[in-house]
Amino acid sequence: MRIEHIAIWVSDLELMKNFYETYFEMSSGKKYMNIAKHFQSYFLSFNGLNKTRIELMHKPDLFLNEFKRDMLQGFAHIAISVGSKEKVDDLTNKLRNDGYTVIGEPRTTGDGYYESIVEDPERNWIEITE
Repeated sequence: MRIEHIAIWVSDLELMKNFYETYFEMSSGKKYMNIAKHFQSYFLSFNGLNKTRIELMHKPDLFLNEFKRDMLQGFAHIAISVGSKEKVDDLTNKLRNDGYTVIGEPRTTGDGYYESIVEDPERNWIEITE
């Protein structure tokens, strides 16, 4: 078994698609649109052997979640491995320099991961791991 995809409700579908393509080297498929349900989505795939995808989904009547991300029951973050400590540092700094919020600086955690935590444009948390 494996995780096939992770779905994220988003307010700005194009902004979020561009973010994941730009910073995480993902490629998107064709936009899916269901006019009757006012639903749109993209599936994004990592380049290479990883088959897990991210689905970005949008409907105009979404409710904005104004709660602090780390204090909600349910899914807390997604973790994306970039391959090395140097790449964690580099991507974290690039995102910071491009105006994104770094929640957790690069470090080795108590469970042995070298990681940082950043927010995507809609404040979802991403762990960038080696």
